Amino acid sequence: MPQPLYQIDAFTSQPLSGNPAAVCWLSQPCEDSWLQQVAAEMNLSETAFLWQEESRFRLRWFTPTVEVDLCGHATLAASHFLWETGKAAPEQTIEFNTRSGVLTATKVGSRIELDFPIDEIEVCPPPAGLIAALGCKAIATGRNRRDVLVEVATKAELRSVQPDFRALAEIRVRGVMVTCRGDGERYEFLSRFFAPGSGIDEDPVTGSAHCALVTYWSPKWQKETLRAFQCSQRGGEVEVTLDGDRAKLRGAAVTVLRGELDA
Repeated sequence: MPQPLYQIDAFTSQPLSGNPAAVCWLSQPCEDSWLQQVAAEMNLSETAFLWQEESRFRLRWFTPTVEVDLCGHATLAASHFLWETGKAAPEQTIEFNTRSGVLTATKVGSRIELDFPIDEIEVCPPPAGLIAALGCKAIATGRNRRDVLVEVATKAELRSVQPDFRALAEIRVRGVMVTCRGDGERYEFLSRFFAPGSGIDEDPVTGSAHCALVTYWSPKWQKETLRAFQCSQRGGEVEVTLDGDRAKLRGAAVTVLRGELDA
C-alpha cells in the first residue's frame, strides 16, 4: 500500500532553502530496518516517520545511517505536514510521542513553535583532535550530552570553516556546533553544525542544536528570546526562547514535493 511522502523545507518561508526533511505517513508501525532503508533512499539529513498513536502522533527521526533522539527541523516539517493534510486541526496543539518524551507544536501566526527540552552547555576543553579537524581558532569550547561547541570570534571565521570531515567523524559525539556572536541588530548569534559521524557532513539548519545554543548565548545577551541564523549554504532562521528547562523554537516551513512511497 503506497505511503504518503512529502519533502518539506524547514526554518524558512522560501522554497529550496532552509533544511529539507522527508515526512512519511504510516498507517501502522514498521520494522526499524525498513525505516532506515527509506531514510537512506531519501538521503536527506533527516526523514521523519509519523503515525497515529491514540490522541497523539508517534514521531521517529532517521538520518541516512542512524536513528536520532531529537530533531528540530524534521519535527517542524512533520507538524507542517499534519496541518497541511488536515490530519491535525488548524487550532490544535500537536503532541508527539518521541524518544525525547512528549514534544508539542503550535501555530504562532505564520510560524510554528516547538516545545523542546534544553541541553545545557558546560564550558570545558575540546576533545583531542577537534580543533585541528575544524581548522579554526577557538575562543571558547564546551559540550553537552550529545554535541561539542566551539565559539569563534567573527562571522567571517565562522563562514570560512572547512572541516576535515574524515577526521571529524572520529570524534565520538553526535555533532559539532561552531558559533559566533551576532551584531544584535538582526541576530544575536550565528552557527554551523557538522555531524559526519551521524552521516551528515553539514546540516543546513539544526533545531536541536539551538536547544543548547540558547543556554550558551542567553546569559551573554541577558535575553530570554534570541534570533539566530545558521550559516550553511542553504541558510535558515530560528527564533528561540529559553523558558526554564524548555526551549521554544519558532520557524516557518514550506512543502516542495508531494508523492507516494510504493516500496
